[in-house]
Amino acid sequence: MTRPKISVRPRSVRGKEVAKLRRQGTLPGVVYGAGQESMSIAMDAREFEVLHRQAGRNAVVDIELDGSKPQPVLLHVIQEHPVTRKPIHIDFLAVNMEEERTIDVPILIIGESEAVERQGGVLLHLRDMVIVRAKPDDIPSGVELDITSLVDFELTLHASDLLMPPGVTLVTDESEAVARVQAPRLEEAEPVAEEAEGVEGVEGVEPAAEGGEGTEATEEQSES
Repeated sequence: MTRPKISVRPRSVRGKEVAKLRRQGTLPGVVYGAGQESMSIAMDAREFEVLHRQAGRNAVVDIELDGSKPQPVLLHVIQEHPVTRKPIHIDFLAVNMEEERTIDVPILIIGESEAVERQGGVLLHLRDMVIVRAKPDDIPSGVELDITSLVDFELTLHASDLLMPPGVTLVTDESEAVARVQAPRLEEAEPVAEEAEGVEGVEGVEPAAEGGEGTEATEEQSES
């Protein structure tokens, strides 16, 4: 099987001096696991970016140390800069290709739900990750979940509905709920404006005159 490959070299620079390597376009990293001692390495930053685009999450890649025989490793941890999101340090995990590993993988949604598209519901992701077991070369970047069967708000998809690739075993409990559709919220009717208090503004009723003018007019009519 052909895997993505990258050349690396031993790294003696550590601590604050590593920042100089990054400015020169060199990416620091480390290799450990499979009973071997941890080894600090360095690689070309651009070459790693190309590798990462090809390999993706949980990928097994080959590293070549100073032209030696390629060693299969798992792309284990990628530390990123908090602002630029560019890789600043890479952890490679040496693996036994015949030994199954247990690992978390993301759930990848496929298909369309009628309850979402036609009934205005909201898809709820009850779990973002599940645990699977597989040999390194069979570890998937994610497992698919087809939501086409979610045609109403009563149905729920479980881990047993996940589409597992060949060579991959689900470790998460199959009864675990992973997705459902929530009904849209009904908008509350706006309250009817209350009628004005008293008789003001009511047709056929005139407001009382200010200053007692109505009483004075009556008195004048009486005197006449």
